[in-house]
Amino acid sequence: MKPIEQNLPAVSFDNVSIQIGDSTILDSITATVPKGGSTAIVGPNGAGKTSLLMALLGEMPCTGNITIAENENGEPLRIGYVPQRLPFDRGMPITVIEFMSMGRQRMPFCFGVRKKHREYAKDLLKSVKAEELANRHLGALSGGEMQRVLLALALGENPDLLILDEPAAGVDFLGERLFCELLEKLRKEKGFTQLMVSHDLGTVSHHATHVICLNSKLIAEGTPKQTLTYDTLSAVFGHHMGLVCDHILPHSKLEHDHPCCDEEGKES
Repeated sequence: MKPIEQNLPAVSFDNVSIQIGDSTILDSITATVPKGGSTAIVGPNGAGKTSLLMALLGEMPCTGNITIAENENGEPLRIGYVPQRLPFDRGMPITVIEFMSMGRQRMPFCFGVRKKHREYAKDLLKSVKAEELANRHLGALSGGEMQRVLLALALGENPDLLILDEPAAGVDFLGERLFCELLEKLRKEKGFTQLMVSHDLGTVSHHATHVICLNSKLIAEGTPKQTLTYDTLSAVFGHHMGLVCDHILPHSKLEHDHPCCDEEGKES
């Protein structure tokens, strides 16, 4: 496990803004991603969550400063990235092993995958409990299976910072929970910092150690207990944010009567 310097930021956003034409996507975001933790970015559609990740990855121009910390070797943190989805032709005749060996093997795959690349890919798949997918065709994978393959591929970079853009989007509730439990186990074993965009507040409340709430501007930042409150979520999502109850967000304390609950706090 990599040594973690406590209380130091892995990433610092300083007055970061993104403007596209006349539209302000992000307005003066100042926030941090603590080292070694699991930071979740939450907000409604169009809040700028993915744009902030793209700016961090250097894929979207911005103003302000984004500072990435150094690892124990004095180099910028190595980054692994898991996209929300991978656009590709599902009819393409390529297996998971071949997909994971792309960029490593120069010899055409019609001659087979070299043993060292095959074993490397299998080890990565095993680390995400997906070794049974090795010889499956990529286009035949479900959404959850594809996300585990993309996670394995990102782990192959031996990242200090793992960035995930709604990796469980389109995955059922059980699949999302299992994916987040796997991420938490891997983070504790390998010591990387995790930064993830998520739409599921229940998952965030249980698995995140730090939360950044966005809606073009920074609304709140802190622990789930500090940020996932009725007032903050109302400011982020609006007063018609839907069901946000104690049984969904166990850390939050509703300070106002909420129509989704009866007098005993049960869902009506």
